[in-house]
Amino acid sequence: MPLLLALCLCGPASAAPGYAVWGQFKYPPDFKHFDYVNPEAPKGGELRMVAGSRISTFDKYNPFTLKGNAPSFLGDLLFEGLLASPMDEVGVAYGLLAEDVDVAPDLLSATFRIRPQARFHNGDPVRAGDVKYSFETLISPQAHPSYTTLLADVAGCDVIDERTVRFRFKKKDRQLPLVVGGIPIFSPKWGMENGKTKPFDQIIMDTPVGTGAYKVGPVRFGKDVTYVRDPNYWGRDLPARRGMNNFDRITVKIYRDNTAQLEALKAGEFDLMQFFSAGDWTRRLNGRRIDSGELVKVDFQHKLPDGFYSYVLNLRLPKYQDRRVRMALELAMDYEWMNLHLFRGSYIRVKGVFGNTDCEAKGSPSPVEAAQLEPFRANLPPEVFGPMALPPRTDGGNSLRDNLLKARALLNEAGWTYRDGALRNAKGEPFVIEFLDSTEARGATTTAAWRRALEKLGISLQLREVDFALWQQRLESNNFDMLGISFPGTHFPGADYADLFGSKAADIPGSGNYGGIKNPAIDALIARLTEVENRDDFLATCRALDRVLAHGHYIIPAWTARSRRIAFSDWTLARPKEIPPYPPEGVPYMDWFMTTWWARNPPKTAK
Repeated sequence: MPLLLALCLCGPASAAPGYAVWGQFKYPPDFKHFDYVNPEAPKGGELRMVAGSRISTFDKYNPFTLKGNAPSFLGDLLFEGLLASPMDEVGVAYGLLAEDVDVAPDLLSATFRIRPQARFHNGDPVRAGDVKYSFETLISPQAHPSYTTLLADVAGCDVIDERTVRFRFKKKDRQLPLVVGGIPIFSPKWGMENGKTKPFDQIIMDTPVGTGAYKVGPVRFGKDVTYVRDPNYWGRDLPARRGMNNFDRITVKIYRDNTAQLEALKAGEFDLMQFFSAGDWTRRLNGRRIDSGELVKVDFQHKLPDGFYSYVLNLRLPKYQDRRVRMALELAMDYEWMNLHLFRGSYIRVKGVFGNTDCEAKGSPSPVEAAQLEPFRANLPPEVFGPMALPPRTDGGNSLRDNLLKARALLNEAGWTYRDGALRNAKGEPFVIEFLDSTEARGATTTAAWRRALEKLGISLQLREVDFALWQQRLESNNFDMLGISFPGTHFPGADYADLFGSKAADIPGSGNYGGIKNPAIDALIARLTEVENRDDFLATCRALDRVLAHGHYIIPAWTARSRRIAFSDWTLARPKEIPPYPPEGVPYMDWFMTTWWARNPPKTAK
């Protein structure tokens, strides 16, 4: 997925070294380094790790186009934006490529002044024209379509002088200065051939020319990719980079499946891994490295928004377009049984898209929320105006049998009846769900109980396992029935939510609106997020949006966790004392490992 900077809101009246929500920064203008780094961390050594939950090879070096797979973390390590967000503040960004930013009082433009020392990997200085080129490339048809959605309200980019660039906005939007501040900047010389830059979607295996602290190093296709630290990295002494990027090499290993990956960790082939399987963490992570104390297990607590795993139905298919059908499928999922027997009680149930944030809707709508929902009353379920939707449970007086009876009634109301051994619609077509899963995701285990419950309703849930590349291809072409997706959380939803849930994005292959959700109320509320004047109105809009999404039952929310399970080699890796509460979203804490930890010599007892 494309790089996104955490969005925040404020409106400074003059040039400043950063941009902060409501104008308040933790760090003063003359700060020396972030609190969660060790400014004296030694440089050198290697970090060997795996690519989070994604187990796949790669076939391109361009992370900003739709087709193909780029190596994991390439975008994070090789490219930078004008601004950078710290890991211990919410809604704050400090200058990186830009030494300051000036947002117009009317919020219709943001002007960035580029640092004179900023350099690309090839030694060329970063100029305003490079920023303009990067922006115009990313909104072109050759780039990933999510950028077109994200930057839809940016009217243009103007070169003021060699080091000054101004973004113009189509409307007053307090988030846009930070949206453009997060655009990855790359050189026009990336993909240059015979003095001319190739079309962006034809820049595939060309060596990237970014500004980040790392470059692509040795590559063994199907096995690993190594990023090497640039000894001439231009930003190493900046306060926003001091104590960071300490490893000489970062090697990302690739394995065919989760089992091979786990066994490789236990055998010492790499030194750090984040765990997404409760079974692997509690039962299968054992052996010599654990017994000797070399490999330690830590559950890092965080204050991040609830990113969550959810089952996505392809609403482009007629059978899922009736809300009652979607509600019935959710009623058939016994989450309490799954959490107890499969996850060892390590997860919590997802209630909405804004869990663990101030944006989360609770109870009944406030007067402000109700007023925002009122124009759409005729097209919204009546329940939207009542208490917030809660997922069905099978404890506390409820049972799976009770829920299945409710599900059967909803399906009958929607025109599905049981006959000839299956649940059928008026045309006699049986209700069959193909659950598309990658071979590494263990969907057969997590859906087994759900499949048995659906069978009692006459619905056939069939598992289709494919490799990750084909899974992603079918996802991006909207060629699926149902699949499981992890959604990132956020404290500041804005224009990015148009890509996740907006009607226009539903028809764009490769967008984040995987399920094809189309609802004018959702579109209006997302648009309003970018127009609000104060924090209270912003939160009310978020909560109203949360209610519409939850009561629409567009996705079947599953589970989330408020900690991250990490195993790492205590003999070869060292980390700062302070754990940042707000690591970058997506695969939380991976950036913290890569950018702030450092290598240390193993003790003499190590072998």
